[in-house]
Amino acid sequence: MKRYIIAALLLLPLAGWSKVPDEEDILNNIMNISSPYYYTGLMMRYNNLEKLSEEDYHYLYYGYAYQDEYKPLASNPAIERLYETLMRLDTSSPDPEEMRYVISMCEEALKSDPFNPTALNMLVFAYGALGDKEKEEAYFRHLNGILETIKSSGDGRNEKDPMHILMFSHAVDVVSSMGYAGKRAEIVSRNVEYIPLEQPKKTPDGKIRGFYFDYSRIYRNKPDDVTFKKKRTWQFNNLKPREYK
Repeated sequence: MKRYIIAALLLLPLAGWSKVPDEEDILNNIMNISSPYYYTGLMMRYNNLEKLSEEDYHYLYYGYAYQDEYKPLASNPAIERLYETLMRLDTSSPDPEEMRYVISMCEEALKSDPFNPTALNMLVFAYGALGDKEKEEAYFRHLNGILETIKSSGDGRNEKDPMHILMFSHAVDVVSSMGYAGKRAEIVSRNVEYIPLEQPKKTPDGKIRGFYFDYSRIYRNKPDDVTFKKKRTWQFNNLKPREYK
């Protein structure tokens, strides 16, 4: 089944911050009740749409892999219904009733995947269309924080320095958020997949042909009776860029 995503928001620039996930460090912090990154408190702040730091998002995102709720290969019917809605959505003239339906689907989808960039992105769009500036900007901060956390976890330009993801769909969202169209993703090892670009991008450091992503956290949570296919396909459908200053 083809998946449609509305992404391409202009994200806030990185301040040179990067951090490859350290599993021992993450566990020590999210399980320590005296730590500012104690997971229960972090998730409560996230759900309350509070402003979070880069470090907060780092422990929040990668700490989720140790929560009982983390089931990366479980079905998420709400996100599938959201994708179906996006295929027929008129983004130039959004209908308020349809926007409220989108919000309900996003909220339901986030129960299974609380950091799903597609759902966060559509909450930004829907609340903006409804004129709720406060929630629009709050979900934009969350969207930006999650995407930048993933992008800061590795260069992604080679197999030995991949970006780290909790869900396969997150990798596609990251590529799309950077303004690239990806081809079919391919699993190249037990821990890493590769998303080649439809059009390689020339940069001062050389040509970018695609990006590598570490999916080992998904693999650690894979049921014995589930196997991975070599290739998967997504399709993109972008909104006009939006930027907050």
